[in-house]
Parts: sequence; C-alpha cells; structure tokens
Amino acid sequence: MQKFSVLFVCTGNICRSPTAEVVVRHHLQRAGLVDRVHLDSAGTHGYHVGHPPDERAQAHAARRGYDLSALRARKVDAADFQRFDLILAMDRGHLHWLRESCPTAEHGKLKLMMDFAPPPRREEVPDPYYGGPAGFELVLDCLEAAAHGLVEHLRARLTPNPGNFRTQT
Repeated sequence: MQKFSVLFVCTGNICRSPTAEVVVRHHLQRAGLVDRVHLDSAGTHGYHVGHPPDERAQAHAARRGYDLSALRARKVDAADFQRFDLILAMDRGHLHWLRESCPTAEHGKLKLMMDFAPPPRREEVPDPYYGGPAGFELVLDCLEAAAHGLVEHLRARLTPNPGNFRTQT
C-alpha cells in the first residue's frame, strides 16, 4: 500500500512546521490513518539545519501532549517537490517561495496549512519566533484547527470510493 505524503514548510523548520508535523501525526493516529500517511517538515532557509525545534515551541507543545524532541530541522530540497503529494506552507511568504522554487508541473501540490481550518479562520499560521508565549499557543490553536480538516481531506483521499468497485456476479 502506497502512502500519501505531506510536507509542512515554514522559515527555519524550528517552530511552526515541526509543530504542524507532530500535531497532524497525533490526529492521524487518533483517526487510525497514521500508517497510511508519511509526514515531514522543512524550512525555506537553512538557518537551523540539524537543530531540534525551538525550546519554546517544544515546551508549549508538550503542555498539550505533543513531543517535538526527536525532530531536526532541514531545508526544503528540489526532490521534495516530486517526493511529496501535498506541500503545506505556514504563510503566504512560504507559499510564494515554494512557487518560485517548485517546477510548474508540481504547483498543484502547494497550499496553505490554514486552507484546511474551518471558517472563520486565519489565513496564515503566525510566526511566534520573536514574540512571547501567547504566540506559541496561537500557533497550536491554528494547527489543531487545521489538522482536523486536513485529516478529513486525507481520509477522503485514502478511502476507496465504493462507487469504484463492482460486485462480481
């Protein structure tokens, strides 16, 4: 069985995108789909390659039961555009960067993470890096809201359509 693959992208891959990866993995686990979806995260820039997620992101995530400690930052590479089925940017700046870097044929894979959140919704996951604790909590709120919609989207993609099967007679 081939897995569906999703890449989450932010600037340095130490706050928003690793948090998105872990939050969505948690929701996929609860939905019984975690074995059918490959998740990863990366940054548009290589500032923090090899580093663990920001300590503040880890602490706030841990308070909600998410463990980011095993993740390490990496930069988006050219192969990611072919390797992943869906590439989710945390904000419009990341989406623009991805569109500029991505082969035109793969542009359909690029979306904003918040496209999966129910209305009313924020358009972007805000960057908490230079702010205080409330920013990290807002990131988690946004990602949890979007994770529900993303999991339902993935469930629809992974569940066979009964109309596609014919009964043998």
